[in-house]
Amino acid sequence: MDPFDIKEEVEVSPAGVRRIRSGHLWVYETDLLRVPDGPEAPLVRVVDGNRHVLGYGLHSRNSQIRLRIFTRDAEPPNVETLRRKVGEAVGRRHAAMVSQTGVRLVFAEADLLPSIIVDRYDRYLVLQTFSSGAEALKSYLVEILKEMLQPAGILERNDVKARRLEGLEEKRGALWGDIPGEVEILEGGVAFLVDLMGGQKTGFFLDQSENRLAARRYVSGRALDCFSNTGAFALHFASRCDSVLAIETSRDALERACKNARRNERTNVEFREGNVFDVLKELDRSGEKFDAICLDPPAFAKNREARAGARGGYKEINLRAMRILRPEGILVTSSCSYHISEAEFFGIIGDAAHDAHRYVQVLERRSQSPDHPVLASMPETRYLKCLILRVL
Repeated sequence: MDPFDIKEEVEVSPAGVRRIRSGHLWVYETDLLRVPDGPEAPLVRVVDGNRHVLGYGLHSRNSQIRLRIFTRDAEPPNVETLRRKVGEAVGRRHAAMVSQTGVRLVFAEADLLPSIIVDRYDRYLVLQTFSSGAEALKSYLVEILKEMLQPAGILERNDVKARRLEGLEEKRGALWGDIPGEVEILEGGVAFLVDLMGGQKTGFFLDQSENRLAARRYVSGRALDCFSNTGAFALHFASRCDSVLAIETSRDALERACKNARRNERTNVEFREGNVFDVLKELDRSGEKFDAICLDPPAFAKNREARAGARGGYKEINLRAMRILRPEGILVTSSCSYHISEAEFFGIIGDAAHDAHRYVQVLERRSQSPDHPVLASMPETRYLKCLILRVL
């Protein structure tokens, strides 16, 4: 089926119309008044109750997010529309592509290409398509990316649970070219070996890139990096600190972190396998002290129902960190849980400081790197909170 051969139409409710006109790209199942009866159409015309065309959207029959607005133009989109939108997204990253070898080129809804992710690692691209509508565009995307960027290979990393909500299978593998076992990227002068096929997300946490560069300006002395993964914060800290202790639960991630340390000839980093909650308690009990601590945990709240437990988790690790920081110590603390707002996260930090009997100065309030922009009309595109604090 040609996804651009658009024959089906979807009517949305007045609430859905207001949502689209406000600039939000999602329309939920409850706001659909009329939907196609036949086989699922990946792209559909979107109309209001008077059949005025609101635009065209990616349609997902099995998802609560039934429509993702692809364009608000009156004319139907075609392959050239997709090519133009990808080109515009890539063009926005021109400066980053010159200075960085690891960069996000397409950030889904924030680039008006809903449920489509494209990351570049050196000469290789990683593509993700999270919705059934985006999946129908995958072959076009591969050809556009080949023509536009001339990569050495394109990898599909669609091994994410979100695809199950769309009735799609999880899969990963080469879409074009040969994909090496690992690729080296440079970030602020630090080299990282990235496992494209098996690493977290698309291989590396690109969204924290600018935060790592900012944080390392403040640190010195003895540092602790919690939830270290493959050692990104730890190795940036190592360039400024006397020593770094890095804690991670995944043995595979630790092995790659050690390789990254050897690649950068850093001998002042100790990588230790362990549960961060347990390690922080033990360090507190034993009276250990640090001059800088980084907390970069995975998302504690992946849905609204998990918020209460997440608040408790964030408070505990920040409280423990503040207890083992020396006066004037630096705390770099993050949350990538969208369901914990920045204001709520800031409140958690305040509660932790109160219980730790410490004062906290805010040096920087940060978010995800600029190659992960925030669409102002879609708060869902802003998920990462990063605070650089001085603990008195």
